Amino acid sequence: MQKFPLGQVVATPGALSELERASVNPLELITRHVTLDPGCLDADDQATNVNAVIRGSRVFSAYLYGGVKFWVITEADRSSTCILLPEEY
Repeated sequence: MQKFPLGQVVATPGALSELERASVNPLELITRHVTLDPGCLDADDQATNVNAVIRGSRVFSAYLYGGVKFWVITEADRSSTCILLPEEY
């Protein structure tokens, strides 16, 4: 069940390249993100995301596929969500 709006969904070229290499559909990351799947987040970061949904602040997720970490970030104003690699931040 979707917990918050995503806005425009985008991905960096680097993230798309690594997702393709790992044979992962980007929609899998988006689905996990929008349902607050904890992925690589610890309990404190998970709680921060729950509060972010309630208060309308930035939602951040991290997932590991094929040895590569991907970040998914939804802006506080819910205008956009981006899939990117940590080094692209």
